[in-house]
Amino acid sequence: MRQKILCTGLGTLAFALILGVAGVANAGGITGYKQGQGGTLANGAAGPGKATGNSGIQRCDKPLAAVAVVEPQDYIMQALSRRGLQSPTSLIRLMIQQSNCFLVVDRGMGLQNLRQERELADAGELRGNSNMGGGQMLSADFVLTPSVIFSEDDAGAVGGAVTSAISRKNPLLGAVASGIKFQEAQTSMLLTDARSGVQVAAAEGSTRKADLKLSGSLLGSRTGGTLGGYGKTNEGKIIAAALLDNFNKVVGVVREDASLQRNVGTLRDEAGRKIVGGSVFIEGDVVRPKIANVRVFSNPDGRDAVATLLKGEELVVVGDERNGYVNVQGGSAEGWVKKVLLLRQ
Repeated sequence: MRQKILCTGLGTLAFALILGVAGVANAGGITGYKQGQGGTLANGAAGPGKATGNSGIQRCDKPLAAVAVVEPQDYIMQALSRRGLQSPTSLIRLMIQQSNCFLVVDRGMGLQNLRQERELADAGELRGNSNMGGGQMLSADFVLTPSVIFSEDDAGAVGGAVTSAISRKNPLLGAVASGIKFQEAQTSMLLTDARSGVQVAAAEGSTRKADLKLSGSLLGSRTGGTLGGYGKTNEGKIIAAALLDNFNKVVGVVREDASLQRNVGTLRDEAGRKIVGGSVFIEGDVVRPKIANVRVFSNPDGRDAVATLLKGEELVVVGDERNGYVNVQGGSAEGWVKKVLLLRQ
């Protein structure tokens, strides 16, 4: 009889906890996330013209430098994966572009696809004016390395005893009760100079929020979770909030130190940059004629030939391109050669 009363009392307590927590959640208390307003604190879109959905992100009038975001270490990725979260780099890159404080250079999966395009160009599979030659990619001024650490505090011995007793009587209610806990997420971002390898800035971010993790079998599965699942669960949203806090601090460090700022133009400049079709040669490239009897001219106008080159003769690019001609120097002559007649070594 005493055991029955205990179980009944625990069952009543469980339902009270469910109703009480749900009421606070609906009022914007424990979870703080309202229906119809899913996603993370960093959401929306960004492009050369403007950014949307960037509430809480520091903004800059123009980019301060170019940055590449690298993947966290393997053990961090494993910890995130156990919570249904993927790499946070996509989310961080969205934050960066929305802020307009850095130009983001792709050094992840996108870079692999870029290399594939260049391999196709080298194999002769792309159109002649595709212009996939070298010397066009923007270099990263800094490399940003993120890290995530988050801890979970259980409800305590009393909560654990209640959870254990409820689980034996009703596994579903036990799952609900055990999901009530407080979570704290801590992140760090390290900014390293890409040329010297010196770490020039470091910042941490954190957030803390009570999390109600109700069983999927009770409330049904939640869909969504774009950008690595950080808009799908409360855990993901908490980590996203910490990353946002972290990134804002990095912006503050770079903004206040002129020595860390670089003249990289704007995203609109890069998006609207017009490149002439054909191969691109830069100063110092070693090139050779595609055929024999290629003429070298004294000026980039196709007049006043000063020499004739042999097929395969090595030349070094020593200046800029003008009117479709490249300024080169070889063992027997120096002058201007028509670009389409040259091949990079």
